[in-house]
Amino acid sequence: MVRGEHLGIMGKSLQRRLKRMGDVLLSLAIGVVILPLVPIICWLIRLESDGPAIFRARRVGFEGREFTLYKFRSMYSDAEQRLKSLTHLNEGGPYLIRIPNDPRVTRVGRVLRKYSIDELPQVWNVLKGDMSLVGPRPQAPNEVALYTAVQRQRLEVVPGVTGLWQVTARNDPRFETMVSKDLEYINTWSLWSDLTIILKTVGVVFLGKDATLRS
Repeated sequence: MVRGEHLGIMGKSLQRRLKRMGDVLLSLAIGVVILPLVPIICWLIRLESDGPAIFRARRVGFEGREFTLYKFRSMYSDAEQRLKSLTHLNEGGPYLIRIPNDPRVTRVGRVLRKYSIDELPQVWNVLKGDMSLVGPRPQAPNEVALYTAVQRQRLEVVPGVTGLWQVTARNDPRFETMVSKDLEYINTWSLWSDLTIILKTVGVVFLGKDATLRS
């Protein structure tokens, strides 16, 4: 290995350690801010529909490792059972579930999704190391099982709460677009790109744009 390549690898390694440090510090800050709101959000969720306020789902992360992802529940508790009767409305293909005006989403859930509030419990996933603040969105094991070799490159980095696709093409429900944006992110990654995506995410969240198409 030549000296330039060695220094380049060391530089990337340092950047990734800094990325992890930033993930932890920013997630702790977000957690402190949202903690007083958690009981209120949970009460509103349960007020409209039965079931736990926190939704848990298995997802596939870095190098194919499965983990439990956390969200505020935005759907009725029987959403999984009702999915079969709605598959003909799915616009996302076999890899994604994208149902316009999904009737499984509660009224409270629509507000949570519009402003991405439902994603906030994932700061716990970030603190645990399952996720990063920025990266490809993690998918379910049955979806990952359909991946091609190219699509499996999404698993070469830690998945994120937000990513390049969410801030540049979230109005495009095609899985191919998401993969293209994720690979672009992976191949051009830097701390600066992460910071840019986080700042853009704040703007998208406040505007509540195209929330129904989120991963």
